[in-house]
Amino acid sequence: MNSNKVNMRVRLGLLIVLVLAVSAAVSAAVSGPTIHLDLIGRYETGVFAEGTAEIVAFDAGSARLFVINADAGRVDVLDLSDPATPALLSPIDLPEFSGGVNSVAVHDGLVVVAAENEEKTEPGQAVFLDTDGTLLNAVTVGALPDMVTFTPDGRYVLVANEGEPNDDYDVDPEGSVSIIDLSGGVANLTQAHVQTASFVKFNNRPIDPLIRIFGPNATVAQDLEPEYIAIAADSRTAWVTLQENNALAIIDIANANVVALRALGLKDHSQPGSGLDASDRDEAINIANWPVYGMVMPDAIAAFTSRGQQYLITANEGDARDYDGYAEETRVKDLDLDPTAFPNANDLQEDEAIGRLNVTTAQGDVDGDGDFDALWSYGARSFSIWNRQGKLVFDSGDQFEQTIATLLPDEFNADSEENDTFDNRSDNKGPEPEGVVVGVVNGRTYAFIGLERIGGIMVYDVTNASSPHFVQYINTRDFSGDAEAGTAGDLAPEGLTFVPASDSPTGQPLLIVGYEVSGSVAIFSVEN
Repeated sequence: MNSNKVNMRVRLGLLIVLVLAVSAAVSAAVSGPTIHLDLIGRYETGVFAEGTAEIVAFDAGSARLFVINADAGRVDVLDLSDPATPALLSPIDLPEFSGGVNSVAVHDGLVVVAAENEEKTEPGQAVFLDTDGTLLNAVTVGALPDMVTFTPDGRYVLVANEGEPNDDYDVDPEGSVSIIDLSGGVANLTQAHVQTASFVKFNNRPIDPLIRIFGPNATVAQDLEPEYIAIAADSRTAWVTLQENNALAIIDIANANVVALRALGLKDHSQPGSGLDASDRDEAINIANWPVYGMVMPDAIAAFTSRGQQYLITANEGDARDYDGYAEETRVKDLDLDPTAFPNANDLQEDEAIGRLNVTTAQGDVDGDGDFDALWSYGARSFSIWNRQGKLVFDSGDQFEQTIATLLPDEFNADSEENDTFDNRSDNKGPEPEGVVVGVVNGRTYAFIGLERIGGIMVYDVTNASSPHFVQYINTRDFSGDAEAGTAGDLAPEGLTFVPASDSPTGQPLLIVGYEVSGSVAIFSVEN
């Protein structure tokens, strides 16, 4: 091997830090009492694949559920006093915020909605309402506010301003997190009570090379795109997923200061327990090890406490940038692979191997010679648990695909918009875990993870954060129905919320899920 290739391999080894641990096999055995989900109610909009039921937030005082209806640009309000028969009340129309609504949260009867500008690259707004839909106040936040949440103590509202570029990629606003101080009351809220946690200070600092900064002509602050927020139990610290960047931001809330950026690393799919089904053209379930690195790229994140320690849990979805002005995604078979790194390139690039797998062109050419020395795919097809500093504690490996292969083999890696699509998503993020929420039942902590494509909810006992246990996979999709006609049940879980027994109209904990494609909301009772 020549010296250039030796140096290249050394650089590759330094760059690719394999942070994801191989997890134990799926086990349904859980020490102590466990739970199961029962579907007890459903609300249906009757609108297919238009985002009519995305994010959900529950107010215990009024027993009302607030549902983001992105298609109509409004918030639908459901009466959930009897969760078995949810009823639509008067929807909240927000015509003065015409860019559309993306997220909703509620705390002690105060509702906040994230509304984007009609021009998505311009600043959006956080809109405050009471549970009857009366407008109380509004403040300006950053570009494309994509997620909003309250701190547990109710003092602050945090908004993840994604700051996506326009389609030509010649306008690229900075990503940021707006921090709104409500200590003076919502009626007295002014723009002076809004601070911005900015990433500008990282523009001229060295950052971890595994944090993806790759947009055309973008600064670090422009390239970072906040997606989802989790907040510590003490309301002092926030953790923000930067999905396209495969990173995590840690924020000091009171000072609106980004204290750290953490790369979330790569998953080595060549390792035992971390396989994937990479082909949608082999007409089979084939979860195997391949020379591919999966970018974690989480969407949703949640915080929970285990044995007195704070932990984070992420749903490792994956997401590619795809604009007219810049697109990073391609298939393995369309790449020129380095012959030293991939001596069996011809075999790998067959459709039945990994030729169909979607990967990025933004990374992988380590030595800059025009061919690819490593393959980076989107998402990790798993959930992960991290400590409060962003260090990996646990990853579920290939458990999701293995579980689906066992329980729903005829529908393995199906698409969300059409039935009879066996293996359709294997080349593109597989089951695609997107949403996650945690809840405590009888002293044990459970994680509920929504799978966007095949659908359904994975339930894990995460009481021991370093050794979670699989509890249940429930899928309320009807694979014999017609998705577009509305007879296929619940499709593409997007937003999840957990209602503890103390706040539930039934006295039993509830899990409420909004489904983006079917336009439905499902209410599950969490039973012992």
